[in-house]
Amino acid sequence: MSVDGITRASRAHPGFVAALVHRLSGLALALFLPMHFLVLGLALEADSFSGVIAWTNQPLVKISEALMVGALAVHFAGGVRLLAVEFFGLTRAQSVWIACAFASGLGVGVLFLMRAF
Repeated sequence: MSVDGITRASRAHPGFVAALVHRLSGLALALFLPMHFLVLGLALEADSFSGVIAWTNQPLVKISEALMVGALAVHFAGGVRLLAVEFFGLTRAQSVWIACAFASGLGVGVLFLMRAF
């Protein structure tokens, strides 16, 4: 098997996909959280509180918040999966952990989105 074939096969592995989603969700959180904290800081000021609350009631803001909650849940579940695989050697059950991580992250995001509307 060539090196190219090994690289292609490893990209198809569920562990590669889980690691990629874990890194991308971490990047999304790192970009989103400073803006979120800025908005929270603005909401603490009495004169701009009502404006910030009105802005957060927009559908696009609610959807982005739901996506970030989903990203946080996927990132958390992926980290727990990674710790379980590393510390408990659950290599045969990796795909089950990966599926559980994605399902729980998706579930939390959907529940948050349902609650937002």
